[in-house]
Amino acid sequence: QVQLVESGGGLVQAGGSLRLSCAASGRAFSDYTMAWFRQAPGKEREFVTTMTSTGGTTYYADSVKGRFTISRDNAKNTVSLQMNSLKPEDTAVYYCAARYTGGSRFAPTSYYYWGQGTQVTVSS
Repeated sequence: QVQLVESGGGLVQAGGSLRLSCAASGRAFSDYTMAWFRQAPGKEREFVTTMTSTGGTTYYADSVKGRFTISRDNAKNTVSLQMNSLKPEDTAVYYCAARYTGGSRFAPTSYYYWGQGTQVTVSS
């Protein structure tokens, strides 16, 4: 079992920045691929970014590439999402997620554990 708790969401103007954090507890954090997903009102949960267990490989959705950066600290059991140049269309609830193996790294159904989510609102 892994428990995930996100923090760092809030209200920001377009062009601004936010940093989300996800603290993990439970089974060895370093065994898990970590990801961030987001869900806007009336829309399906969508992939944002993921990082492999060792931090060696990252993937980003095209919509955030060049603006968002995922990082992790396996010694502190944390994963972060630095979001720059935010746009109103980035407004959503952001979720931290963890998976061990199997399935597509881009699909929410492949992730076993989820945080409760943190709201990010970008005003125009």
